[in-house]
Amino acid sequence: MSGTQTTPKSAPRPAGPPAGTPGRGGPGGRGGGPFGGIGMPTEKSMTFGPSAKRLIRRLSPHRVAVIAVIALGVISVVFTVLGPWLLGQATNLIFAGAIGQTLPADMTKQQLIDQLRASGQTQQADLLSGIALTPGQGIDFDALAMVLGIVLVLYVAASVFAWLQGRVLNTIVQSTVYRLREEVEAKINRLPLAYFDKMQRGELLSRVTNDMDNVAQSLQQTLSQMLTSVLTVVGVLVMMFVTSPLLAVISLVTIPLTIGITAVIAKRSQKLFVAQWAHTGALNAQVEENFTGHALVKVFGRQRETEQTFTEKNEQLYKASFGAQFVSGIIMPAMMFVGNLIYVVIAVVGGLQVASGALSIGAVQAFIQYSRQFTQPLTQLGSMVNLLQSGVASAERVFELLDAEEQTPDASPAETPADSRGRLVFENVSFRYTEDKPLITDLSLVAEPGQTVAIVGPTGAGKTTLVNLIMRFYELDAGRITLDGVDIAQMTRRDLRSRTGMVLQDTWLFGGTIRDNIAYGRPDATEEEILDAARATYVDRFVHSLPDGYDTVLDDEASNVSAGEKQLLTIARAFLAKPSVLILDEATSSVDTRTEQLVQKAMSALRADRTSFVIAHRLSTIRDADLILVMESGSIVEQGTHAELLAAEGAYYALYNSQFASALVDE
Repeated sequence: MSGTQTTPKSAPRPAGPPAGTPGRGGPGGRGGGPFGGIGMPTEKSMTFGPSAKRLIRRLSPHRVAVIAVIALGVISVVFTVLGPWLLGQATNLIFAGAIGQTLPADMTKQQLIDQLRASGQTQQADLLSGIALTPGQGIDFDALAMVLGIVLVLYVAASVFAWLQGRVLNTIVQSTVYRLREEVEAKINRLPLAYFDKMQRGELLSRVTNDMDNVAQSLQQTLSQMLTSVLTVVGVLVMMFVTSPLLAVISLVTIPLTIGITAVIAKRSQKLFVAQWAHTGALNAQVEENFTGHALVKVFGRQRETEQTFTEKNEQLYKASFGAQFVSGIIMPAMMFVGNLIYVVIAVVGGLQVASGALSIGAVQAFIQYSRQFTQPLTQLGSMVNLLQSGVASAERVFELLDAEEQTPDASPAETPADSRGRLVFENVSFRYTEDKPLITDLSLVAEPGQTVAIVGPTGAGKTTLVNLIMRFYELDAGRITLDGVDIAQMTRRDLRSRTGMVLQDTWLFGGTIRDNIAYGRPDATEEEILDAARATYVDRFVHSLPDGYDTVLDDEASNVSAGEKQLLTIARAFLAKPSVLILDEATSSVDTRTEQLVQKAMSALRADRTSFVIAHRLSTIRDADLILVMESGSIVEQGTHAELLAAEGAYYALYNSQFASALVDE
């Protein structure tokens, strides 16, 4: 988040839509089926075909490299499919030499054939007619060595080109996924706060990490194999027709069988893969939630219920994963069974053709090799469907995130206040989280520079919503808010938030040193400025008790400092930023009474010549506020100073009396 605000990982919204609002349901708070996410376009769930095409289209920036991959694949496959044909010629040389040296050298081949036919040995004559031999001559080892040498060169070259193809393709895939990750990161920064309010953090993390990794892995493993398999099928099919059209037609029966079996199985397994990754996201959300709140789970003794919930979600994931892998895993055995059936038929028919002289034994040998090369890539394609379906299911979830409705773009050209005094004006502001439940209606107020405006009221009155509107975490339904005379809707969010500091009840510190956490709002701050902010907010008081002082490294949960010390660090961060508008949402709730008094003094200096909004439940902290707003149901029901509101004996008086009844009696 840009600017100087000090925000938690998910900003609180006590006056937000209740849990029963439409759209909250299912894993991650998504309603309307497994892909009916809040904040996402209202469209039908994507199917395998469109999602796969969209994923492949992301390779388009690498058109030249893709063409190179195809060319390298074609060359590699051509060299590979020529191998069996040449080996068949080598077999013919060996067979012809072995038979030729047993025949009398004083007769020609035709004379021997005529003699066999005359003696009634028609089958032997037909077999001999299909062999290119010279009676009395043995194996031509020079010709055999040449053929085998050519085969060796072809196979080596095919391997080199296949390696080059894999290297180029790996570059394409990794670059594509790299850009996809960048788009997801940029998209997350453009999403409105409402999206994160209604999406479980673990579910979102699962899409950004697990699903993204699965897309990369699937592309890497399937594209190369599928491209090579398709090219091999085409190349082998051509050579099969060249070798024997009859056997080639028999082999073609494999294609419709393969397509039919794969289509039937894939249709069932795709739904299971979608469910698998949806359950993965739900389980991650459960684990992340329990890990974050593990202390509360133990305090309230909810380990058994937590384990039960985990077991249920884990069982759902197990069933979906098992079903997806089992169903899709049937493809490869089915393809192998079909391939073996075709192999038997080819062997029988080929043997009969050799016996009749229609084919040479080398041609049959080559064709049997081609039949294996033909069914193997079809089998591989079937097995690749497994990975591809899993990858496309993950891609759908990533695309769903990329298609989510974004926050409204910044105005262009944007306006900037001429000075930075912090005068905030609400003009007939209205806002609601859901269409049927108005929250803030026709609210107007003026906060002058240097004023401290306190906002009090019961939970759900709209206090935090009010400051969220100032930060443009949500957009107004009506009216406008101006900062130093400029409508904040006409300012860039970055400019607006750079003028605003925010300290929330829920502290947020990142893994790094104490010095880095204080300087988060102003990375260019000098060492002296950081120390001044620490001293002013009494951070300096406890830092020196730590082993490494300001160089103490906080872990992700900042568990090596207390809750009150965390709060002081966030206050120091806001102090260092010196914004023109300061928002304090129960900022002193985690500190002790004595520290609270010290922080209040520090805040008095910080609030000088700046507008401050203070959300408070402890009314003792806002007695000195210049203006106190009492909110109920999104409306300001009272406003004035502490003394004026007590004298009026209205809503504020009732709130104050509930907290300080004994104090009022003393007065």
